[in-house]
Amino acid sequence: MLIEIWSDVVCPWCYIGKRRFEHGLEAFRQAGGDADVEVVWRSYQLNPDQPRGAVTTLEASLMAKTGGSAEQVRAMNQRMTEAAAAEGLEYHLDRYRVINTFDAHRVLQMAKAHGLGTAAHERLLHAQLVDGELLEDPATLVRLAGEMGLEPAETADMLAGDAFRNDVLTDLREAAELGISAVPFFVFNRKYGVAGAQPAETFSQVLAQVAAEA
Repeated sequence: MLIEIWSDVVCPWCYIGKRRFEHGLEAFRQAGGDADVEVVWRSYQLNPDQPRGAVTTLEASLMAKTGGSAEQVRAMNQRMTEAAAAEGLEYHLDRYRVINTFDAHRVLQMAKAHGLGTAAHERLLHAQLVDGELLEDPATLVRLAGEMGLEPAETADMLAGDAFRNDVLTDLREAAELGISAVPFFVFNRKYGVAGAQPAETFSQVLAQVAAEA
């Protein structure tokens, strides 16, 4: 069973969705599901028009996008933090910075080429949403890549050039062709799509249905 997940590492719902999917997959396994599951992470940018080098706080960005007050945005972020806590994630959205994630996705594509796609996505989500790292900074990306198991010097050389650029663009183009306008978005065997951070039970039911049909 092929499961493709379009996601961005600055997306708070994507980390929650990742955890819920993992819980759903575990429940599917515990119920006797024995399908060979391959998870492939795909690139998506929440803020493709964010200028490179421009860093914005989440509060300021949401106020601009929603037209809400600072108090309304803080309440929204508190609800997000509570939803994350229910999945065992400790968000620190006061540290969150809105950036252009294109280079972060190039690192993810490099990690995927080395068989480290899921571990890399986990590390960068945690870095952004829990640790408050600046994922547009090349030195930060190189350090985090080393923690994932990539060679830091190789990562630095990659970031200095254009390697994996086309891989990111291919994923972004395919997302547009599939009509994906928000993430996380899960595609099962290129047949079923599940949008959003659905409950774990939804994922386990979809997994069982797809496995039965296969």
